[in-house]
Amino acid sequence: MTEYQGSEFERELEEKTIEIRRVAKVVKGGRRFSFRVTVVVGDNGGQVGAGVGKANTVPDAIRKAAGRARKSMRRMSLYGTTIPHAVIGEVGGARVLLKPASPGTGVIAGGGVRAVMQAVGIQDILTKSLGSANIHNVVMATMDALEKLKSVDEQARLRGKDIKELMPFWERGKNGI
Repeated sequence: MTEYQGSEFERELEEKTIEIRRVAKVVKGGRRFSFRVTVVVGDNGGQVGAGVGKANTVPDAIRKAAGRARKSMRRMSLYGTTIPHAVIGEVGGARVLLKPASPGTGVIAGGGVRAVMQAVGIQDILTKSLGSANIHNVVMATMDALEKLKSVDEQARLRGKDIKELMPFWERGKNGI
């Protein structure tokens, strides 16, 4: 019965292969080629993980990457269909800026950042990739930025303010707030 529940849980996860790259190791007799794969796994409800796998064949590398992505899944602080505040994530030379957007904006992102945003379930966001364009580092920088997010409740408590004061500008005009 436990196995069925685990497989049922895995069916709900969305898996996206972002990059498949052939890499080489130089040895005495020449070059040894293998494949490096970057995968993002998410449930479209606030949980996301990224993983990298390397193997001699592409299917093995994808399987390894997906397994590592599932193990690294974390719950992210979201605010409706966007994020609670702007944040910058950094890994190596890659920097990724994430900014909240009003409903209806959509996912304004490219490449690896878009895949991570869709996997976590964010529908309205503005992003900008700064620095290195290395896809692996951009994905990891996006994950770093999402992990830095703090919930509106937590921020209000830490700053000693009312939750209404920290709401985004498009929410403040509603309901007489």
